[in-house]
Amino acid sequence: MSITPQLSHVGIYVRDIEMMTRFYTRVFDLRLTDHGVGRNFKIPLHFLSGSPDQHHQLVLAGGRSADAPSTVMQLSFKVRAIDELRQVRSAAMAEGASQMRGMNHGNALSIYFFDPEENTVEVYLDTPWYVPQPHGDPLDLDKPDAAIWAETEALCRADPGFKPVEDWAAQFGVSHR
Repeated sequence: MSITPQLSHVGIYVRDIEMMTRFYTRVFDLRLTDHGVGRNFKIPLHFLSGSPDQHHQLVLAGGRSADAPSTVMQLSFKVRAIDELRQVRSAAMAEGASQMRGMNHGNALSIYFFDPEENTVEVYLDTPWYVPQPHGDPLDLDKPDAAIWAETEALCRADPGFKPVEDWAAQFGVSHR
């Protein structure tokens, strides 16, 4: 029997737990599901979720010192449409995000930014194409959706490793999405 654990949630240390809770609840519509001081870790903990069947997807843990740099490579959130990328971009900037940039990975369209404590956040949507990673072209979300999709498909088809995402997923014996 093979066991394949599924990633369920992530926790990060923060400096200002109230500010960071506001950021993630306002930008990503996450809900504060529980909070308190840990019994084993004597620090404040805030549990956030955007899913009614998951108690928490993100845990914010107080106790990050003022001079401690972020060790978060990225926290990634998935959306369903290009316009949702635009909406998150606007909301994140209004709530104190910085260093906003768009990236076309071929297999995904992404925005990256720093949250208010300089943790890198990615928001992305999948495309129907696969190209080997890492792959990154600029993404201009001010273009119309049709232009973004046409540009993405052309970039993907020009890559020697291009294939439909279903063909790539078949390597794992599962259907995609």
